[in-house]
This record gives sequence, structure tokens and C-alpha cells, in this order.
Amino acid sequence: MKFISDLHIHSKYSRATSKDMDLEHLNKWAQIKGIQVMGTGDLTHPQWFKELKQNLAPAEDGLFILKKQSTKLKNDPGIFLSKDRSRPTRFLLSGEISCIYSKKGKTHRVHLLVYAPYFEAVEKINARLNILGNVKSDGRPILGLDAKELAKIIFALCAECVIVPAHIWTPWFSVFGSMSGFDSLTDCFEEYAKYIFAIETGLSSDPSMNWRLSALDNISFISNSDSHGLTRIGREANVFNTELSYRGIFRAIQQKKPENFLETIEFFPEEGKYHYDGHLKCKVRMSPDETIKNNGKCPKCGRQVTVGVMSRVSVLADRQEGDSPKNTIPFRRAMPLDEIIAAGVGLISVGAKAVKKEYKNLVENIGCELDILLEIPLGDLAKSTLPEIAEGIKRMRNGEITVEPGYDGEYGHIKIFKKGEREKVSSQNRLI
Repeated sequence: MKFISDLHIHSKYSRATSKDMDLEHLNKWAQIKGIQVMGTGDLTHPQWFKELKQNLAPAEDGLFILKKQSTKLKNDPGIFLSKDRSRPTRFLLSGEISCIYSKKGKTHRVHLLVYAPYFEAVEKINARLNILGNVKSDGRPILGLDAKELAKIIFALCAECVIVPAHIWTPWFSVFGSMSGFDSLTDCFEEYAKYIFAIETGLSSDPSMNWRLSALDNISFISNSDSHGLTRIGREANVFNTELSYRGIFRAIQQKKPENFLETIEFFPEEGKYHYDGHLKCKVRMSPDETIKNNGKCPKCGRQVTVGVMSRVSVLADRQEGDSPKNTIPFRRAMPLDEIIAAGVGLISVGAKAVKKEYKNLVENIGCELDILLEIPLGDLAKSTLPEIAEGIKRMRNGEITVEPGYDGEYGHIKIFKKGEREKVSSQNRLI
């Protein structure tokens, strides 16, 4: 069975997260986006875990569905979906844990994704972690625990659990991060590294960047939204053709067979918050070469810049850019549909009424967001929306965009149309 999954999100109990990130809204927005399997996020949070147990019913092995499909939402997007596109979203028990600790004289901050096949396993994990730290204050708890020790605890409690290092290049909170990470999975997990069969590439890198490390040749790459709000779920995702089950999903990931793990859907990495180096306070964005030239210092104030993903990959890489191993999973890049619509109608805000109206029109009448972005023929799109929007989707698919890279926590900025180009598309259509 072919399906799409987003296995890393956060609930309303995480900091800086929308209060609408509950099961009912996630179920609806997954259908809007075209995602069949969603991670629950935040499985360690007591209140969220209570809600998961109360509101989810077993579906396929290791997957769950809502017991009651709500017809009215507190913050309903007002998008009507046909019956065949309103099938219950599957949920997979997931969470993220922040490990902050000292090892060999250096402070490390590592975020790890944890997946579990059933509630009983989560109960055991939470009981143990509750002794070791405060799991109540945040959906993504902070523990003063070595990542290796966390792996030891979780695998001892449930051998079927899966641990995946999250957004592995983020400077401050990841396995390979420039500011607080390690140089290899073995350095981080030691004897438990052999149980780590996948990593999450994160928004600021894509698979091709990770292919430059031969140490990752036998590791699978997954991509997820890490979303804190409903409209951004599915901005990165995984596409499978396998058994719809917990074991089916992770078997496909681990075995890395292209007939089962079809592809990942990727952000343009330049749009990620840490793709380039820089110093946000001084509004200084720097390429890796510029950082080297300036000895890692901000040219305006002299302070150390935050070294981003592109630079860090170059430091650890043993392959040239463009080289790759043999056994790779394909990927395609995409950007949020509302951003393309906004560019097409000449607006900056994706929250504008005109943008929301056209988004509703497209999703109701053509298909889910991911199909619109990647699958539906351009000719069909041209018949159903403004020519500027159809042209924007075409340019996105072809990579015909320009990006100001993100740096030091600031998202990058994608430009689909250069000055005067959108108006040119409009005038050409009027002539036709």
C-alpha cells in the first residue's frame, strides 16, 4: 500500500506550539495535506499521553485512529473533503526528548525521536523517565541524561522501540550540531550505535548533503515536518509502498529498499533556519567560505557566528558535493502551497483572506496539498487556478526559484518571481 507519513510533530503541550495541535485538528489537517500516518508527538507528556489513550483506538498493528471522527472543530478551516478523502488518519506513538549533558569535558545537547508500538511500552518509558527528570513541563522534556543512557533505558524496556536522532545538523540541539554535537554516531551512542538505523535530516539539509558522509551509507534518512502548527504539517514527509503498520514502516526504513521506501519530500534546505552561517543580531548572513575567511567571527561585531548546516556538513564530509553512494532513496523538494498562492497573487502574508480562499478552492476541487504540489499535471492545474499560481507550482517543481538562505535561527526566503515576472505572466495570459 502506498502512503505518506509525517513522523515528527509536537502537540499543544510543547512550548511555542499552537493550541490547535490536538488529535481532532491533526486528523483533519492530515487529510487536507494528504498524509495517511501521523506521529502523535510528545508521548512523554502525562496529559497528552492521557488524551492519546482516551481518544485513540487500535487500527493496524502499532497504529491508531480516532475513536470518534469529529464533524465540528474548534478552529475549523472550513475545507470540505469528499468521503474518499476523509478516511481516518493513522497515528503512530512518537515523541522527542532533549538530552543535555556533559561528556569528556564538553556539553552536548542532543534531540532524539522515540517511537513505540503500543501504549504499554510508553507507560514503562514514562514511568522510568519521570524518575530521572521533569516530563510534565514540556511536551519535549529536557533530561540531564547521556543519549547513550537513554537508548539503553528505552531498548531495555521495549526492544521494538525505535530511536532516531532528530534534525541531525541543527547547530545547538543535534547529534552532529556544530555548537554541541559529536563527529559520529558512535561517539554519541557508543555500543548502542548499532541500533540506530535512521536519522532525520532536518529542514536545513537534504539527503544529497548527507550522502557526502560515507559513515552514513548504511543509515536511512527520514524527513518530517517537526511542525508546531497545523498548516505546516507535511512540509517534509516520507513516502512508502509497504504494509500499513508500525513494523511495516520501520522495516521499510531500515531495509532501505526503493520499492518499499519510495522517496522523501523535502524542504528547500536553503529555506531552513540554519542552512548558512551568521549572526542574526547584526543581520549578517555568511557562506561557509566567508566564515572561514573571517575566522568564524561576525565582521560587524567580532563575536562568533553560529556555524550552520552547510558548513558543518563540509567539515565532516569525505565526499565531494554531488557524489553519492549506490543505495540511495530518491527525494523531491516542495514548499508550502499557501506560500506559492501568496506569491501568485502578489501578497506577502499567507494568512491573507485571498490566499486562504484560493487554498480552499484548490484542495476542495483538485486534491490534497501534496498532490497539488507534486503530482497533478500542470495542465489540469492551469484550468483550475490563476496562471500565476500554476506557473509558481511549475517553477517550484523545476527548482526555478531563488532563495536567500536561512541563518542563525532565521528562516530563508524563497522568491518564485523576480521583479516584474509575475506581472509578465498575468499580461501574457490576458493576451491569450
